[in-house]
Amino acid sequence: MRGPAPKEAPGEPPVPRAKERLFAQSSFWNAPLSPTEELDSRSKLLVRELEAQVREEIAARHGPWIGTTKSSTPIYRVPPEQPPVEVKLDSKIPHGPYRAFQAVPLPSNARPASGADRHLTVWQPSTDRLWEFFGLERQSGGWRARWGGAIDGVSNSPGYYTSSSWPGARFYWGATATSLPVAGGVMTIDELRRRRIDHALALNIKRVRAGAFSWPAQRSDGKTPGENQIPEGARFRLDPDLDVDTLGLHPVTAAIARAAQRYGLVVRDKSSTVALYAEDPTRYAEDPYIDLLAPYYPGQVNRVLEDFPWHELQLLGLRLCPERTPAQLRRARDYATGECTPSGELADG
Repeated sequence: MRGPAPKEAPGEPPVPRAKERLFAQSSFWNAPLSPTEELDSRSKLLVRELEAQVREEIAARHGPWIGTTKSSTPIYRVPPEQPPVEVKLDSKIPHGPYRAFQAVPLPSNARPASGADRHLTVWQPSTDRLWEFFGLERQSGGWRARWGGAIDGVSNSPGYYTSSSWPGARFYWGATATSLPVAGGVMTIDELRRRRIDHALALNIKRVRAGAFSWPAQRSDGKTPGENQIPEGARFRLDPDLDVDTLGLHPVTAAIARAAQRYGLVVRDKSSTVALYAEDPTRYAEDPYIDLLAPYYPGQVNRVLEDFPWHELQLLGLRLCPERTPAQLRRARDYATGECTPSGELADG
């Protein structure tokens, strides 16, 4: 059903103080979309592909999902006096975040997300820095991680890894396959309690286009050939003329729909199910999702997104960059084959 402009809480969203937000206000994560944003010429085609993936999940009764554990991330916001510790990196990739991980204000009682990815995010507003980890584990000799990244000046970051993210940084840093930070697009528990999400949302899908990705992604793990597949970095938004209040949605679903209208959904990674992501609750004494996602949590979270109006999505103009093959990366000097720019081109790194 069509109607007036989408309703939200009264007034414009307050602009957080610089060091109180993740990423620049002008970042694609935080900047509201214009109702007149240009759509991609393949919008209807790729929205149908996304709908097909969603229908498969509904038929299988295991999606679409809201990841709260395993594949999401806890976000540890730490004070200035938090003692730093070293996190050793189990990798030999050139120019990784080895030095950035030598002094991380990681709480001793921190717990990464469960599951294979074992993500964890540390945010220190006083220094305006963020650290994130993939495969984080505390062993007898200390903390170790398989990969990750760090951003200095995170409140002014464009929202993806570049050579400016940290001294010596490279585009291939980060705990996701796109170099979009794993905390980017995550719905926090505070946001869900307010029923208001003032940023774009991270979307993972099952089938991802091989051979190319779209800005703001900086790399991809897509394996599905064909131009009619969705590339990582693709940005969808819910039709701004849709009246969300008439749809009778679960309160969390309605908040997601309004965020998708105002800020959009960004394909951040590939996963076994179509999914959005909410803050991992491991740092909380009691799991807040028992109330927030009632009556569907934990076993039927897919029910929250089944009624989301997937068919009303629109694809914004793609800004495609060619994927770097493993052979190209091996030949490339220092692995620095450039960054995917807002114009959809690779710039020399």
